[in-house]
Amino acid sequence: MNSVTDKGLATTASAGLSGGLRSDQVSGMPDVQGEPDRRNLAIDRVGVRGLRYPVLVQANGQAQPSVAEFELSVSLPSGQKGTHMSRFVALLESMSKEAVCLSPTSLKRLAKDMVVMLEARDGTFHCSFPFFMRKAAPISGVESLMDYKVAMSCDVQAGELSRLAVCLKVPVKSLCPCSKEISDYGAHNQRSEVTVEVFLNPSKSSPSLESLIQIIESQASCELWGLLKRPDEKYVTERAYDNAKFVEDLVRDVALSVRGIESVQGFRVEAENFESIHNHSAWARILG
Repeated sequence: MNSVTDKGLATTASAGLSGGLRSDQVSGMPDVQGEPDRRNLAIDRVGVRGLRYPVLVQANGQAQPSVAEFELSVSLPSGQKGTHMSRFVALLESMSKEAVCLSPTSLKRLAKDMVVMLEARDGTFHCSFPFFMRKAAPISGVESLMDYKVAMSCDVQAGELSRLAVCLKVPVKSLCPCSKEISDYGAHNQRSEVTVEVFLNPSKSSPSLESLIQIIESQASCELWGLLKRPDEKYVTERAYDNAKFVEDLVRDVALSVRGIESVQGFRVEAENFESIHNHSAWARILG
């Protein structure tokens, strides 16, 4: 996969279904799922879940290999017995062959192609995958990879995009202001995880995964790196000490930053501090 495109997926995938033939045209075999159903109950969503595929992810303008887990589903009218399950897999096969890079932008195209292929009115395209960013340490400049958990989903209603969501889990460092204030020296600090889900306007340009991660990291007591030298460790320790934040501070500051993104229509921000002096976590959440 050495090229990147998101064009012609529905056409390519449809052509890949038994050489362009519908399943009921293959060797005269009956199309059981296409038969009528007389129970008069429409199904909101039906599809496949837990399907893993090698993918490319858009990162710094380049294609980054990863493995994604997919949940693909469409609506089914009351009069139709079943959906065409194989077409979900055919869509992912065409995506792989066409070397489509997963991004909020390409997700919109994939979701619309899916409902066309499945001859459906509504549908949801959801995927999750590890995402890697190469980061330079703050003082030494030594580079290393950091991994983040990403999930993206797109809803189609009546053939039109209705909802686009991106969810990120970002590990950061936090330091307790109270511990700093009451201690003669030192303060308890811990690794934290910030979960941000943003609901984007499908008609506007979407922020990149890198920019969202950087926005989140910038609001922590300090961000994290995979590889640090001693001068870097000194920086991280002192940076966190000078920038102490409760979990309440962290979740509020991240929410304010996310709310300022033009294409964001709504958001969910959660922060969990894995406490270093307690046998439990502290957490907070803001819905906006």
